[in-house]
Amino acid sequence: MGPRIRTTALVAAVSSLALLTGCGAADMTKQASPFANAEGARTVTLSVQSWVGAQANVAVAQYLLEHELGYRVDTVQIDEVPAWDALSQGRVDALLEDWGHPDEEQRYVEDKKTILNAGDLGVTGHIGWYVPTYFAKAHPDVTDWKNLNKYADQMRTPESGGKGQLMDGSPSYVTNDKALVKNLDLDYQVVFAGSEAAQITQIKQFAKEKKPFLTYWYSPQWLFEKVPMTEVKLPEYKEGCDADPEKVACAYPHTPLQKYLNADFAKSGGDAAALLKNFRWTTEDQNEVSLMIADQKMSPQEAAKKWVDAHESDWKKWLP
Repeated sequence: MGPRIRTTALVAAVSSLALLTGCGAADMTKQASPFANAEGARTVTLSVQSWVGAQANVAVAQYLLEHELGYRVDTVQIDEVPAWDALSQGRVDALLEDWGHPDEEQRYVEDKKTILNAGDLGVTGHIGWYVPTYFAKAHPDVTDWKNLNKYADQMRTPESGGKGQLMDGSPSYVTNDKALVKNLDLDYQVVFAGSEAAQITQIKQFAKEKKPFLTYWYSPQWLFEKVPMTEVKLPEYKEGCDADPEKVACAYPHTPLQKYLNADFAKSGGDAAALLKNFRWTTEDQNEVSLMIADQKMSPQEAAKKWVDAHESDWKKWLP
């Protein structure tokens, strides 16, 4: 995820284009679409990941590119790692929230130089294990991993096979959780909710019934506003402690989330590339837009407009 996530690839929100004819059908051969000539087209393609924070970044960038700079923006949802391949090949121009992929950074940024690091998004990402704050207040020692086995019975569900349940999201998330359970000798079973949305539904249901639960989760994420959760301290993260996926026995790192641009686009993308390089906002900003999309059920475009209207002094600085 990005929660270092890999999700099913699908194309999302690709703008449709109506061809306008001048003086009837005879002119159609000469009257090409204004976007047909890619060289001169003011078109930007953004990669959007499946979690809502990433959708918030893209929504605001898209809104500004379209309404302030006059670009047409296409968005494509691709799995986390294939997004790097697409970026390298120029099939997408920008990736606005990466949670750290050292192999891809080495291959494409350092060696091939087909991708450019476009700087910090301004948001620090962190994955961890969380319990609801109402349970942590009643049982303060649950926030130390060494005491988790004491509470395994209370965390049991029909899906967890007689052990405590550690709830994860999609089976395609890149996580260390199964290794952590094994290597820390915890009496828990990783159970997949299926997706970020399914996990949110389950967490809200547990909270409504004031049940104890242990879940993989990540910040920034708007759900903390609705269901306060407290992190369980895992063994301290040290550089390289997660190098071998089978042997991981440490916490997840805190990762300043990065933006990446296709190297050719970074050079020749003009105002669009400049805006995306300058795009930098806070965790609070991202959560504000995420909450509108995921909880208030606004469309990403509506949420972006609302944020843009209220934060002119912030985004004006990003304009070239």
